[in-house]
Amino acid sequence: MSLVAANPASAVRASANLFAPIQNDLEAVEQLLAQTIGSRRACLTPIIGHLESYRGKRLRPALLLLTARACGRVTPDHRTLGAVVEMIHTATLVHDDVLDEADVRRHAATVNAGWGNSASILLGDYLFTHAFHLASSVDAHACRLIGQATNRVCEGELHQTVERDNWALTEQDYLGIVEAKTAELTSCCARLGTLYSGAEPHTVESLARYGRWLGIAFQIADDLLDLVGEERITGKSLGTDLEQRKPTLPLIHLLEKAPKETVSRLHQILGSPGNHKREALDPFLVESGSLRYAGRKAEDYADKARAELTCLPASECKSILEMLTDRVVHRSY
Repeated sequence: MSLVAANPASAVRASANLFAPIQNDLEAVEQLLAQTIGSRRACLTPIIGHLESYRGKRLRPALLLLTARACGRVTPDHRTLGAVVEMIHTATLVHDDVLDEADVRRHAATVNAGWGNSASILLGDYLFTHAFHLASSVDAHACRLIGQATNRVCEGELHQTVERDNWALTEQDYLGIVEAKTAELTSCCARLGTLYSGAEPHTVESLARYGRWLGIAFQIADDLLDLVGEERITGKSLGTDLEQRKPTLPLIHLLEKAPKETVSRLHQILGSPGNHKREALDPFLVESGSLRYAGRKAEDYADKARAELTCLPASECKSILEMLTDRVVHRSY
């Protein structure tokens, strides 16, 4: 079952239905986002307004709010922090599109496609600085936690960049990159939601681990979509990992298990110019079971995330958190 439907309008409705218990809180986050990143300079209105097209599932603020409500209550601080983590996430997407030379995200042109790389990098920086300024309105501890998480996200992205073309990258190293660049922020969201609801320390740690395992499962599924997804459904440029020569789990497994003569052929495909790589690699990935292997890994991490929820009492929000462990893996978007 997909986390959101293939059609963008249906996608918004699906997310709204799933997150119904926190819908008012999410709307408050949206209002705060609009207030925070707006500019008095009219010339900036088009590029800042274009960020609306980057609006996706709002998974990270939703995760923060769901964990807060599952532990008892949502406060104004939670809504502020929800806006902060979404700004940080959006900033990473804007920068990622530059790194990946992507032209489309969520069925719309990327910022770099419309305004160029320089403007995109500065817009990402603009979002980062606004996020930390807003976080400071909560307290120093929140700033410290968000700062630590953002440091690890950037470290993970940098690690992935320097490992480009390293087709000997191990699965362990890949998982380390994923844990930093993606799972650190989802873990931080769950930690913030739980901590600022007044939960016990053991619950805070369990939910932080839930966010970490969920983030790893999400990223493995995302890497699979880059290889086998359909652009008309995902709404973003696919095959960018291959074009940017980033080793992901299905390829790491394939290169480790394939016979030497096959590995030689795979290196020829990976090193060749053009955008045919997805089609050329597909039969190898299918026959080797590498796609299935990566899918099972994603499911394993989703199972680990679900197991962390036993510390919570039964509630509607706990049920949604359980459902998310399945939906982040079995999706087409």
